Amino acid sequence: QAHAKVWHLYNDEFRPTQTGKVSIALSSHWIKPQRMTEKNIKECQKSLDFVLGWFAKPIFIDGDYPESMRTNLSSLLPEFSEVEKKYIKGTADFFALSFGATLSFQLLDSHMKFQQLESISLRQLLYWISSEYNNPQIFIVENSWFVSGTTKKDDAKYIYYLKKFIMETLKAIRYDGVDVFGYTVWSLLDGFEWHRGYSIRRGLFYVDFQSHDKKLVPKSSVLFYQKLIEKNGFPPLPENQPIEGIFPCGFAWGIVDNYIQVDTTPAQFLDSNVYVWDVHQTKKLIKVDGVFTTRRKRHCVDFAAIRLQISLLQEMHVTHFHFSLKWSLILPLGNLSLINHTLVHYYQCFASELLRVNITPVVALWQPMADNQELPVSLAKYGAWENPETVEAFVEYAKFCFKSLGHHVKFWITMNEPSVKNLTYTAGHNLLKAHAKAWHLYDKEFRRSQKGKISIVLQADWVEPACPFSRNDQEVTDRILEFDIGWLAEPIFGNGDYPQVMRAWLHRRNSVDLYNFHLPYISEDEKKLIQGSFDFFALSHYTTTLVGWEKEDALKYDHYLEVQMINDITWLHSPNRAAVVPWGLRKLLKWVKSKYGDVPIYVMANGIDDDQNMVHDKLRVYYIQNYINEALKAYTLDNVNLQGYFVYSFNDKTAPKYGLYSYVANQYEPKPSMKHYREIIDNKGFPGPETPELPCPEEVASCPECHFFRTRRSLLAFISFIFVAFIVTIFFITYYSKKVERRYK
Repeated sequence: QAHAKVWHLYNDEFRPTQTGKVSIALSSHWIKPQRMTEKNIKECQKSLDFVLGWFAKPIFIDGDYPESMRTNLSSLLPEFSEVEKKYIKGTADFFALSFGATLSFQLLDSHMKFQQLESISLRQLLYWISSEYNNPQIFIVENSWFVSGTTKKDDAKYIYYLKKFIMETLKAIRYDGVDVFGYTVWSLLDGFEWHRGYSIRRGLFYVDFQSHDKKLVPKSSVLFYQKLIEKNGFPPLPENQPIEGIFPCGFAWGIVDNYIQVDTTPAQFLDSNVYVWDVHQTKKLIKVDGVFTTRRKRHCVDFAAIRLQISLLQEMHVTHFHFSLKWSLILPLGNLSLINHTLVHYYQCFASELLRVNITPVVALWQPMADNQELPVSLAKYGAWENPETVEAFVEYAKFCFKSLGHHVKFWITMNEPSVKNLTYTAGHNLLKAHAKAWHLYDKEFRRSQKGKISIVLQADWVEPACPFSRNDQEVTDRILEFDIGWLAEPIFGNGDYPQVMRAWLHRRNSVDLYNFHLPYISEDEKKLIQGSFDFFALSHYTTTLVGWEKEDALKYDHYLEVQMINDITWLHSPNRAAVVPWGLRKLLKWVKSKYGDVPIYVMANGIDDDQNMVHDKLRVYYIQNYINEALKAYTLDNVNLQGYFVYSFNDKTAPKYGLYSYVANQYEPKPSMKHYREIIDNKGFPGPETPELPCPEEVASCPECHFFRTRRSLLAFISFIFVAFIVTIFFITYYSKKVERRYK
């Protein structure tokens, strides 16, 4: 009634001369049902009625309280007379909304939630207000989030919540038709936050409450909000717009399967037993004891599982297929005393069948997995990569693989995605030596005859400063890149030693920590061994993470590296909460080029998980489309020497939720993302109307069995000469014999 009287006062006496507006600011939360049942939805409506509708319905609708309040509170709720209803109704020139500043998330009485779930969706609240109160003009008079009271200038968490709220406001305007005409951030400066006191901060300006002058210092959020106002929102950035263009001939279009489906069950044709078919009684085959047929040699056609996988790969139109061998199964004892020849034959057949259909096998010798890191048990038991003997065992294993598979495999990976998060510095040192020794072994003993190439695959997710205006956050970003990628990359592709950033940081940590983190020194001999042991730079990339130096969330704070992991809640996320950030791939490729020069680069794995219940995997279609387009930008605009791109992963059977083929009831079915990837491959990228044609020569199927003849051309020429001479000699002997015979007759 007081509000209504003031509104009428202004309307009658001051509006004609001052031409202003008057309203009441109402604070609200948003609520969503625990389950999508009619009862829970009604409870959500009741929650909003009790909090927002209590004041909004009398003013914006009919002058009376919500029906749900009348039903639940009965005599506790005062009655409006008809005169009061008419007097209160319509006493607002706009809908003034406060969200997230006071009532929402902290002060709401739990009884007001009616056992439903509170949410921070401003867009849904705006749409509800528009629908419930006849599409009023809305002015957001308070909106914000908060950060820890210890956070000073770089308030990244505040920035990304602010970004989310303003984006949701923009979506409500553009997509939902909500009439929002203003937005106000809460608050200008840090202050006393009611029941939370000084334990949190909401201000755009930092205040040191312990200082005498209480000087105001602008935070990163000030710069963010200032830029946003200048741009009037979020205009599309030119660098984020898709481009048209194609990749060159010979570009490797690949797919990854960490471990191929291995089924070495003997075919029926290898069974030397004789059977009789009991057609009268059991209707089964009965083995005849003591009677055997001649056992024939194994052939690749005996492995039925290979044919199916090859046909699926052909359907995809890929040119390369990347998979890893199982060291622990090929050499169960970790040495050549016991060899699984059946499995080796299976791999040989798989590789030769790939070549037969013009698909290049890309084979990794080792990939760490959960169980024993996929090492033979004898090696895993005695220290794994901590033990120098594992290095020599790996070299012996690599030599065996080069000999056994090298005639079929020309594209080798020593180690696939060694996880630096699970490596000690000693283990990483030994791993580098093992890789380098395997590379030199191939280079000296096998490259000339097999004509292949070999390198290592490093996992390389991009990191970005949480506050783009913060020098401290940039320092943290550089540190993480060196610890995550540079640790193994710098010795191989760079100066032959570990990154200086790592050494300096560990020296600092060792001076204050109880535990000594020792990064081994690389001797001159080791430097000669490791540096340059590559033919190309291979990386796997899945997502991008934001990092900052201000400690905000203890669960996502790395005390060892003093880094706070932060999530931009406006980014697209997969069901497993992996962020979809296509431009991160381009930045990573540019970073690799800037650090290690014009080295050939392969993106050996790039993929996202999906919801297996979704028929159309739209997220993966979007992911593949945009990540490949960013790779194209790196190739065409940044002159990155990009040679290939591989999607992770082949199918859901071996990599659940990541496959381009679903696997249900023993059947493989292509997902829409597989067909989309195939279309990109067929088009060599994203050709436009003005993209010139790029005719590529037709590839001829390789003949692995021809290797014997290709490497012995001189011998073959000599044998051919002897054979021709022999035929000519026989011809002349026969000719003259018949001539002499006719003369005597």
